[in-house]
Amino acid sequence: MIYTDYATKHSIEEIENFEDFVKYFITLEVPLDYGWYDDVNFIVKSENNLYTFPLRHKENNDVNAIFTGEVLLETKALYYYYFNCKIYGNMKVIINNKVRDIDNLSIDDMGKLSVNFSVPKWAKGKTMYHIFVDRYRRCSTKKMEEMPNRIIHKSFLEKMIIGPDENGIWNNDFYGGDLKGIENSLDYIYSLGASIIYLSPIVRSQSNHRYDTADYLNVDPYVGCNADLKSLCEAAHKKGMKIILDAVFNHTGNDSVYFNEFGTFENLGAFQSVNSKYSNFYRKHLENGKMDFEYWWGMRNLPVCDGNSIEWKKFITGEGGVIDKWFSLGIDGLRLDVADELSDEFIELIRKAVKRNKEDGFILGEVWKNPMRMGRGYIESGKGMDSVMNYLLVDALIRYFKYNDIEKLAKTIKEIKNEYPIDTRNALMNFTSTHDISRLLNILSSNCFSKDSEWVWNLINNDLDWQKDFVLSKDEYQKGRDIYEAYCFALNLMPGIFSIFYGDEIGLQGMGNLANRKPFNWNYMDKKLLRFFRNIGKIRRIESFLEEADFNILDINSDYLMFERATNEEKLLVGVNKTDKDVDILIPHEYKNYSKVYTLKKSDIDYLGPFGAIAIKK
Repeated sequence: MIYTDYATKHSIEEIENFEDFVKYFITLEVPLDYGWYDDVNFIVKSENNLYTFPLRHKENNDVNAIFTGEVLLETKALYYYYFNCKIYGNMKVIINNKVRDIDNLSIDDMGKLSVNFSVPKWAKGKTMYHIFVDRYRRCSTKKMEEMPNRIIHKSFLEKMIIGPDENGIWNNDFYGGDLKGIENSLDYIYSLGASIIYLSPIVRSQSNHRYDTADYLNVDPYVGCNADLKSLCEAAHKKGMKIILDAVFNHTGNDSVYFNEFGTFENLGAFQSVNSKYSNFYRKHLENGKMDFEYWWGMRNLPVCDGNSIEWKKFITGEGGVIDKWFSLGIDGLRLDVADELSDEFIELIRKAVKRNKEDGFILGEVWKNPMRMGRGYIESGKGMDSVMNYLLVDALIRYFKYNDIEKLAKTIKEIKNEYPIDTRNALMNFTSTHDISRLLNILSSNCFSKDSEWVWNLINNDLDWQKDFVLSKDEYQKGRDIYEAYCFALNLMPGIFSIFYGDEIGLQGMGNLANRKPFNWNYMDKKLLRFFRNIGKIRRIESFLEEADFNILDINSDYLMFERATNEEKLLVGVNKTDKDVDILIPHEYKNYSKVYTLKKSDIDYLGPFGAIAIKK
């Protein structure tokens, strides 16, 4: 039910739900003293279409004329809607329950409606902990057995290998972070306010990042076993926590059960013969008169899977397939790697498989740009993913704090607010860092990045040895930490999932998308920074209304950012200083009688300390 009470009133009530359509009963009440109404319509706009549904006059009460009608809408994550009518022969529109002239219609003002689309409540507005599994914690007593082309570190304190080894093989050094290590860390993770754990790939693979799958059906031996995954899920669920797995369905490794280029596995792989039962798993093309496989970005260790193949789709999404297997072990959702390279049909099949296992299963996609502008059904169709990684906002927010780019941040926030479904917006992955970019602390603290790059985290220096050995000076670290805390205070209170990349909460550094995967140092933690993350985690947990609260920017200027989160019952005003000086702020009068205040760095109701912040609960 959608209902508001301004100059006019309207309601949209679901009366019948079909598999791909929903029937709604529409009611519009308009004041009699406005005049005589003709041609009253409910207007619905999707990405490419405009639908007009006539409403009929039902009755009048003492003050209003009442119009009603039934509409049938196809499943879709986002429709915009408004009403139009003629009053004494003049065409008018009703937007935000106010009658106005038809000129300058904007989607900013229109209502939003999702049909047969909603994001699981447990995913909205929560805190997530993102773990690169090999580098987090090892607790298994089982010895790591030597495997071909794998280097085993003796200790988490040893330096990682960045770049190819002496045989030209990349990403083949392992520390042995495992599922038991994560299970034994649940109390620590929970102390950060996290209720979702997102794991990098854990099935058997060639490399330490495991985005080159060797066997979808079995956990990598260095990570543990399938029973360990089940145990982790059960332990997490007892604490009210959820587990999301990274799903790599666009490509496999060449050293895999399915491709088997080197004959590692006993079965016949697609590389070895067209007679392999896995032959149709892969995309092929003619080259110089010969049939050859396609490889992801030309990397010969990553053959691309054929998303149109019946055999491949059945293997991943069919009854008894990979997704069924993973969910049978207790997981709660998937993060789809390179989702923009999967077909809409394949993503829809993934959704059906997820929902077949858990009605409230969550699907998050790796899509770097605005998913609503890509001419795809990622989210817009209502049959695909629930949400995406929020690269747009993170890039814009860093540019604001680092380069004072006010326009970019304002534009990006408006774009997300206007164009994304509300549930999607409330479940966007707002990350501190990821395995693909430099650590946020390094980005905010150094001059090694260019503001003219497409993405703010693109490095000027791509020398791997330099990246491996780079460490911030003590002064750089201190100043960077101050900016970092202000930035995270703001991000934590914005709509979406606040995602902490393992180690960001203790000051782990990493320049570039290999050095950012350093082992978690349990012997050294920036305890002040850790305390900060735990404190902001408490805010989000205490103020649960933020999970679905509206988001309004009040001011973005060269000194500070001010925004409001609000529902009909609760409100929170947030102000964050991005400078190294005190700044005065003007608090709206309604917040003078506050019920609660959260502060950072000696800030108060009327001013913000250097890199300080305040959140005022009405």
